[in-house]
Amino acid sequence: MFKVLKYLGESKAAVAAIIILLMLQAYCDLALPQYTADIVDVGIGQAGIENAVPLTLRSETMENLALFMTEQEASALEAAYTRNEEGNYDLILESEEEIGRLDKKMGIPMVILSAVSAQEEVQLPTLKEMLKRGELSREQILQYGEDVLEKYGSGSESMTAQMAVAFVKAEYQAMGVDLASVQTDYLLNKGSRMLLFTVIMMAASILAGLLAARTSAKMSRDLRGQLFSRVISFSDAEMDRFSTASLITRSTNDIQQMQMVMVMLLRMVLYAPIVGLGGVLKVLGTKTGMAWIIAVAVAAIMLLVGVLMWLAMPKFKVMQSLVDRLNLVSREILTGLSVIRAFSREKFEEKRFDKASRELMKTQLFTSRVMTIMMPAMTLIMNLVTVMILWFGAKGVDMGNLQVGDMLAFITYTMQIVISFLMLTMISVMLPRAGVAAERIEEVLELECSIRDQEETEDERVRDARGEVRFENVSFRYPGAEGNVLENIDFTACPGETTAIIGSTGCGKSTLVRLIPRFYDVTEGRITIDGVDIRSLSQHRLHELLGYVPQKGVLFSGSIESNIRFAGDFITGEDMEEAARIAQAMEFIDSKPKRFQEEISQGGTNVSGGQKQRLSIARAIAKHPRICIFDDSFSALDYRTDVILRKALNEKLSDATVIIVAQRISTILHADRILVLDDGRIAGMGTHEELLRSCAEYQEIAGSQLSEAELKGGRA
Repeated sequence: MFKVLKYLGESKAAVAAIIILLMLQAYCDLALPQYTADIVDVGIGQAGIENAVPLTLRSETMENLALFMTEQEASALEAAYTRNEEGNYDLILESEEEIGRLDKKMGIPMVILSAVSAQEEVQLPTLKEMLKRGELSREQILQYGEDVLEKYGSGSESMTAQMAVAFVKAEYQAMGVDLASVQTDYLLNKGSRMLLFTVIMMAASILAGLLAARTSAKMSRDLRGQLFSRVISFSDAEMDRFSTASLITRSTNDIQQMQMVMVMLLRMVLYAPIVGLGGVLKVLGTKTGMAWIIAVAVAAIMLLVGVLMWLAMPKFKVMQSLVDRLNLVSREILTGLSVIRAFSREKFEEKRFDKASRELMKTQLFTSRVMTIMMPAMTLIMNLVTVMILWFGAKGVDMGNLQVGDMLAFITYTMQIVISFLMLTMISVMLPRAGVAAERIEEVLELECSIRDQEETEDERVRDARGEVRFENVSFRYPGAEGNVLENIDFTACPGETTAIIGSTGCGKSTLVRLIPRFYDVTEGRITIDGVDIRSLSQHRLHELLGYVPQKGVLFSGSIESNIRFAGDFITGEDMEEAARIAQAMEFIDSKPKRFQEEISQGGTNVSGGQKQRLSIARAIAKHPRICIFDDSFSALDYRTDVILRKALNEKLSDATVIIVAQRISTILHADRILVLDDGRIAGMGTHEELLRSCAEYQEIAGSQLSEAELKGGRA
């Protein structure tokens, strides 16, 4: 959970606002059960009479009550009322605290007065006369009252309160007060307060939900942006650590998991402890003596959750890797669909997909089955708790120690406490997956890029670059590999010249040219442009100098124009058309109804391999690069187009440095310099004619591609 929460650092204000709203919601939520109890106990059971402090009191009753009070209590009683024109007394206290203190003082005297009035042998006027004549002292009368209370009253605080309310009700009736009106006013007052609290609670809940959704969506957006920026900055060394399918899963599914959990964290996980703690405090304040039931319920819930998490947690950690595997298989099948059909391997791939899908399904089913036990078990616990409260609460009601409304409030508070733990257990189902997702995202974000710009670059030294590329004793090995792929590569590619690289498959040709844009960094030696080590240049400036055409043509969804002008808006319409003409792409562009606005589908699937290569070449030369790198970029072209294109390139790029990787000798026949690679080493270097005379490896390649006449012509 902490790994997920740390991403909320930039939304502290929103989180603080959510916490305040949740506290307001919890306050209203926790207030409602007490109002319900008041309506049941006071509004219905006591006819709207809240306590032993009447709003109005007869003078005779005032004197009788004072008879069974201490002098201090009697003085407080007189100070709380003022005499009206009718000779009765009206309550002048407004503070609930003061009324509460007076309630405690008036309850017992009312019970005594009720008991004394019910006795025939003792008359109140007689007691008052005896007190005035001095035949009885106040202490004796108070002692008499205690004896009466012990004989006819009850030691129960609840019973005392009910008898006091009955006394007040009788007093109101004696004065002709409309008890129905008192009850109606009380119910309307409490009901309107409940309605107000409900509206406030609803508004707070809606606002908190809105803020939680916005905060989690913002977190998800920022996280996707960070992840994308990090992946874009990766070199090929970092990309090799993660499969494309895995990076897609991390950018979508994993972040989606975190977003869903974040909403629940901000709404449920923050709300549950507030309600739970508030419910505990409310329960302790009810004085029902049944708080131990809550302790039992919470212990049972914690035990249940602990067992379920112990069973399910290992599977949650496996689940995301299985999602990766399923995405990988799906991507391979969809990408290679034509090959699968050509080789009639549909059934085999269906089985492979089914295997990956079933492994994920089995894991999900296991976790789902384990977690489905939770809801029935929680429901059972809640029902058992309710039965226990009703059982022990009924005994309390029967003994007069507990009122029905208080028992209902206790049940409600207990359910709120249990449900708050239920909320936590529900989120605990998602937290493990979110934690795994956070770890996978962190794995990408915290991965240090092996290729970084230096703090101080030397970009100014290549502001007007000529484009001379020099390899100085360059060796390279892939990360984690035991041996070098390239070793002691030393040559210079000069501006205005074409340097070609040829060799057998797997000899390191593409690896060599991929070192120039710093897709990888050299292991030993250095590569310079105009004498400046490319590692001392910023990657942005280095790539500005290059026009790169990869071995596999890559087009992006959009139009032909957007693909040719991919380098930036500085490429004009004239530059675009000229580049397309040089790349021999105008023939098929002119045949399109929309010409340069013709749509290109994702991956360039709606154009042929040759058209894709020509558009890739046009994209590279449209930016007027100082160094052009063609990594076997003419393999899909027919011989005629190949010859015309290379002739146009020689004219257009006459002052640029051109490096060509090729499989066909015909493509590099007229290159100024040809490097022959064999097992990562330079086996020969020179022109076509020179290599035919001096390099056995080149002779072997030439012998497999050229006729006898062409070979003799080359040696001549």
